[in-house]
Amino acid sequence: MVDAPLALLAELTHRCPLRCPYCSNPMELARAAAELTTAEWARVFEEAAALGCLQVHLSGGEPTARRDIVEITAAARAAGLYTNLITAGVLLDAGLMERLVAAGLDHVQLSVQDADEAGAERIGGLKGAHAAKARAAALVRAAGLPLTLNAVVHRQNLHNLSALVERALEWGAARLEVAHVQYYGWALANRDALLPTRAQLDDATRVVEAARAAHKGRLVIDYVVPDYHATRPKACMGGWGRRFLGVSPAGNILPCHAAESLTGLTFPNARETSLAAAWADSPAFNAFRGTAWMPEPCRGCERREVDWGGCRCQAFALTGDVAATDPACSLSPHHGLLQAAVEHAGGEAFRYRQYGRAR
Repeated sequence: MVDAPLALLAELTHRCPLRCPYCSNPMELARAAAELTTAEWARVFEEAAALGCLQVHLSGGEPTARRDIVEITAAARAAGLYTNLITAGVLLDAGLMERLVAAGLDHVQLSVQDADEAGAERIGGLKGAHAAKARAAALVRAAGLPLTLNAVVHRQNLHNLSALVERALEWGAARLEVAHVQYYGWALANRDALLPTRAQLDDATRVVEAARAAHKGRLVIDYVVPDYHATRPKACMGGWGRRFLGVSPAGNILPCHAAESLTGLTFPNARETSLAAAWADSPAFNAFRGTAWMPEPCRGCERREVDWGGCRCQAFALTGDVAATDPACSLSPHHGLLQAAVEHAGGEAFRYRQYGRAR
């Protein structure tokens, strides 16, 4: 029997005014006409709560690009879910903030691309975005909501990591997520420009450890390291289909937010299947649960129920085999792919994510 998922990631839309080169959305983006309606999302939230989810992350793309974001937030709150808005902040104004709070919003997670305006606007591809984020942070704090800053870090902004910590303090965040890029989808297409050196990673780790000590009790810092310098894989999302449940803008029910990058799996859709049925009975959700699916060396490894074979999306992206041992593991026959990528990385040019097309 599989335990209930703890949280639901509701990807409300793929639309976003930013064009971040590490975007976790699929390479093929869902159009607005395909998105779940307000009423459909309300039903999804009720099913999530009945299944045992405690919180919902309202995400995208940019969730505030939905004209019904207030109604969606209210529906999530009515279902009894703790509501977290994951936003770039560039569309958030005082009026919308007030309506979201009245609708029952509990928390805001604000993305930042860099500590300074020039770097942030080059990475995000939108002029004026950095100043808009500062205003959004002030609105969140003025509304009395807790604020988390999410800083995706990589080769081209790690030199500003100390400044990103200061920015989190300046903007009144209680938590900072320092998340190294994970390489699939758009990030894989931009890997050479994003992948840090080992020296950069070591410096970043020292900065995080020092900041944790210096700001203990004031700022919590979460730290996600890149797999490309690892010798053991992470338990991606706590293990496939074990803790995480996502719903895409078009209603596909997913065990991982990047799962649509995998070929050969058919995911149930919320317009046709309940979340409970998808979670318990879907062949896609059950494909990589437990250990029976594992090849060697995973099957005989003492860590098989610790890392659960690592990331399926990363394994597929690098080897073409969704059931392969994650190359992040030093025991994987494909581990050399990561070292080769580190050695090859360099350059500054991005291939930008853009709604409707890529360039």
